[in-house]
Amino acid sequence: MYPKEFQESIKKIETTRQARMVQKIPLLSLTDRTALLEAYHPDYKKGTMREILIGVNKGDKTPHEFANLFEAYSHIEANNFTVPSPKLQTDVLIIGGGGAGVAAAILAKKAKANVFLVTKLRIADANTTMAQGGIQAADKENDSPAIHYLDVVGGGGYKNIPELVNALVSDGPEIIRWLEELGVIFDKAPEGTMLSIHGGGTSRKRMHPCRDYTGAEIMRCLKDEFLDQSNRPDAGKIKYLEYTGALDLLTDADGKCVGAILVNMENGEIFTVKAKTTILATGGAGQLHIQGFPTSNHYGATADGLVLGYRAGAKLTFLDTIQYHPTGVAYPEQILGQLITEKVRGVGAQLVNIDGERFIYELETRDIVASAIIREIQDRKKGIATAQAGGVWLDTPLIEIVSGPGTILKQLPAMYRQFIKFGIDMTKEPVLTYPTQHYQNGGVLCNDQGETNVPGLFVAGEVSGGVHGRNRLMGNSLLDILVFGRRAGKNAAEQALKIANVSDGSLEHVKKYHRELEQAGVAKERKAPMLLPDYRPKEFQGKFSFLSHLK
Repeated sequence: MYPKEFQESIKKIETTRQARMVQKIPLLSLTDRTALLEAYHPDYKKGTMREILIGVNKGDKTPHEFANLFEAYSHIEANNFTVPSPKLQTDVLIIGGGGAGVAAAILAKKAKANVFLVTKLRIADANTTMAQGGIQAADKENDSPAIHYLDVVGGGGYKNIPELVNALVSDGPEIIRWLEELGVIFDKAPEGTMLSIHGGGTSRKRMHPCRDYTGAEIMRCLKDEFLDQSNRPDAGKIKYLEYTGALDLLTDADGKCVGAILVNMENGEIFTVKAKTTILATGGAGQLHIQGFPTSNHYGATADGLVLGYRAGAKLTFLDTIQYHPTGVAYPEQILGQLITEKVRGVGAQLVNIDGERFIYELETRDIVASAIIREIQDRKKGIATAQAGGVWLDTPLIEIVSGPGTILKQLPAMYRQFIKFGIDMTKEPVLTYPTQHYQNGGVLCNDQGETNVPGLFVAGEVSGGVHGRNRLMGNSLLDILVFGRRAGKNAAEQALKIANVSDGSLEHVKKYHRELEQAGVAKERKAPMLLPDYRPKEFQGKFSFLSHLK
């Protein structure tokens, strides 16, 4: 239920609606796009980044929040720590239990490798489950992977790594077929034709939705297949352990990754797993709250994989760019920062200011729309004031007017439930929105098979970087995790099966990293990875109990 001070603006929205229904707003020129980004996108805000002091990306700029993690000591005091004998040996170790990690496990097992997966929360507790609007794939007659490629690089500012984009778009149609085989229920017309919609920056309707809970539906089927495979006695086995985080990777004398040191977050046990190959699939970094932004990410999105990989010598890329989804919840405060899927705009909702005026074409790329919203509030002073940063309206009743009553409940049931429990009926009232930290555009650099520059170490999903350039298009994250999760799983397994054995590994790379930190004058109190965000009051913050075994 909206307070009285919002009602006057809502009345203006209603009076301007008829004129807006026929209003055409052109796409911005390249010059105007560049000017808007440089003036208002958070990536360009002065004083928010610094050069990394140590490591393979020394001298590169990244947000302070990332730099604080890279310029931090391990929770393990490597000089006084004896690496325990491996508790388990496996062909492929996967760290992360979201869409990328689970897809990697399924394909690694299919290649007849023994797989051990650990995740610090539960299987499917991940950003994958929270993804809403759809998954891109060029599988229609008027579309092609080549056209999809052009959209991806255009959205990414023409900075994307070509071989990664080629892998992404080429595998797209096969991914949709695979998901249907697994049981994913995509939206379809009565005759069975798969429905598709536009997303920001797409030149074709190639977004394949499952209402507005696409990620949850995909994760449901991936998890079912994963659990089914873990219970089968045939060649290759999947074992997994939940509530288990990674503290550091293990490397041998040649710098090859040979496993990890893990912590059981329920009882504090520290143990090692020896692996011929290791896949980082740890997801994103929303819980860092870059520049103080709220986030749409799940509780475990703390950039752990970046820390683990970087400390072992893995190169990073595009770590100076974050995606701020243009439409996060700005009101009510109880759900501040939660996602309002791009599909809401894709099916007809318009962005309007306090006076009921449109100010940007709603399906420009996400970086452009987010920048335009920030400009409207900060510079033009046409936002709606809230206790936080303010917001602009998404005129959601327009969806029902244009497409007919019941459209929102049919196509956006999760969005409807998100607001109605707070007394806001989005079929009759607009919703208030402001950008939210949504996606980590950069990450660990890899090739199109998921291999990093560290032998034996693979990455998949949001922890990787390069495919999306400086901005990701809607629906390409779900495609990303599946394309590169499958590729990393298959190739890590094939590589592992060619290896007779690996050493137990050591923390020599951590010792070296600590020496660099000391030389740079970094305080020893700073520790990483974060593992979990600490939202306790400051007087209660400190070491988590599961780390109490470490001195």
